[in-house]
Amino acid sequence: MITLKNVSKWYGHFQVLTDCSTEVKKGEVVVVCGPSGSGKSTLIKTVNGLEPIQKGVIDVNGIQLTDKKTNLAQLRAKVGMVFQHFELFPHLTILENLTLAQVKVLKRDKAAAQEKGLKLLARVGLTAHANKNPGQLSGGQQQRVAIARALCMDPVAMLFDEPTSALDPEMINEVLDVMVELAHEGMTMMVVTHEMGFARKVANRVIFMDEGKIIEDSPKDAFFNNPQSDRAKDFLAKILH
Repeated sequence: MITLKNVSKWYGHFQVLTDCSTEVKKGEVVVVCGPSGSGKSTLIKTVNGLEPIQKGVIDVNGIQLTDKKTNLAQLRAKVGMVFQHFELFPHLTILENLTLAQVKVLKRDKAAAQEKGLKLLARVGLTAHANKNPGQLSGGQQQRVAIARALCMDPVAMLFDEPTSALDPEMINEVLDVMVELAHEGMTMMVVTHEMGFARKVANRVIFMDEGKIIEDSPKDAFFNNPQSDRAKDFLAKILH
């Protein structure tokens, strides 16, 4: 489903990713973790071309991102992305936020797009807020809208870049609950997060990064019970205390 081979990236002379290779199978949930500045968010943003790479190969569902013929807009429509800060259009209603890309990118007619949007708002428990603006919702509600918006595009995979880090503690679970449900339904997911409870509950594998490199890439239980590197042991000791 998602394959990265020897992916490297530089910002000017500074190398932020070094020879990163991994594979995410269809239906897998892979959590990417590591200390701040380790390259986690950059790695996940390379998967849908938001961060271009200078070296390596990325293949998503049979499409090579490095191929100049690849239509990145169409690819991004098929790879849902949920950001740390929601990225909703503040001047549009919640339902308009959910229908805009469906109409413009997927060319759905407005009625079908609205029907899809309302169905997914119901799924995340926000039907009553369809005609409100994002500023009228809590952070947790806005993030659930962002997830629903991504799902409106019928994605083959979902990327989450620290989706709960901007939320107050009492709002975190309402977002994680939606993500857990998606995982149980078999959605292919890559999730950058420090929420190790989520990782323990639904991850198939954990990727641990440090200084732009993948240090460990192992099944969930192996990572938590028997991390191989001193850096991962130190990280887990601090985050699980």
